[in-house]
Amino acid sequence: MKRLVLAWAATAVAATGAAVAVLGLLGGALTGTSGRVLSGEEVRAALASITPAPTATRGTTSPGPATPTPSVTRVDRLVQTPGGTVIASCEGARVTLRSWSPAQGYSVDGVEAGPGLEASVEFEPGGEGEEVEVTITCQGGRPVTRGR
Repeated sequence: MKRLVLAWAATAVAATGAAVAVLGLLGGALTGTSGRVLSGEEVRAALASITPAPTATRGTTSPGPATPTPSVTRVDRLVQTPGGTVIASCEGARVTLRSWSPAQGYSVDGVEAGPGLEASVEFEPGGEGEEVEVTITCQGGRPVTRGR
């Protein structure tokens, strides 16, 4: 009986080791990710390369006559705080929170995503720590944080 248990344990260890080795070699190919964390500079460069997608007009079936419209450029900004991370964008004087993610140990308590003259998100700690409120407005067409 002891031999069977030892043989089973040896087989389980060998199978686990082989599976870990194969997943380590093929993990990136299977998931399509490199598993590498981007630096802050790489994130800013990626955000800077974002171009707004064209939007469709609701309720129209064919394009109407061409009317000149002023071109408004969207400017994105990554804001990092102890409570979490926010990506905000400005189109003229209107700000929109594109995404927000709480830091470990925090949760999102309230969000005013916009678009509007200001947008905010509140990160609340799960235990120790201070509540972090991020309020963003647009100045000169660029997202600017107000207070922390």
